[in-house]
Amino acid sequence: MRAFIYTGGAIRPENIYEMPKEGDLIIAADGGLLNARKFGVKPQILLGDFDSLGEPDVDGEVELIRVPAEKDDTDTQLAVRVALERGARELVIVGGLEGRLDHTLSSLAILEDLDSKHLHAVFTSGQNRARFLRNNSTLIARGGFRYLSLIAADTKVRGVSVEGCKYSLKNAKLTRLYQYTVSNEITGNCALIDVRRGGVWIIETND
Repeated sequence: MRAFIYTGGAIRPENIYEMPKEGDLIIAADGGLLNARKFGVKPQILLGDFDSLGEPDVDGEVELIRVPAEKDDTDTQLAVRVALERGARELVIVGGLEGRLDHTLSSLAILEDLDSKHLHAVFTSGQNRARFLRNNSTLIARGGFRYLSLIAADTKVRGVSVEGCKYSLKNAKLTRLYQYTVSNEITGNCALIDVRRGGVWIIETND
């Protein structure tokens, strides 16, 4: 099952092409309800401490999960946990990449954690789209994002190859302390990214 999670933070709806379909689980995390409404999407579950949204204005068909403001999990982390408990194996998380840096870094950590559970996940805000890749390969279709960057998550990442981009790589080494694979551009129909050993965040970005 696929879950869509709408979280807080600025988004560019015109650059977000992922939309829920019938059978998808839809969750809004606190102020993410406002982002969901920008697409005309009604969540099945609304959760959070509602410090951003205030008292939620939803009908009785929406399952409401209230949590205290003083808690360990962010609202986005809580939404991910609920999605997994409800059986989600793929997650699309809208928001969570713009605004507060601490929340953005937390979002990137969520991607790494989900990848360790062998779950496919992506964050998208319209300005940025992010996913995580470890010891694997993937294709990134050329779309509405101009730049493609690889950000090393480990001290050393080995055997990194990139094809279909302005700047190609072949069996390269990346290090966490020197992030040089930034602002590449897809020139073909798609980019092939292969990482033999280690983990990277794959981040697509607009101007």
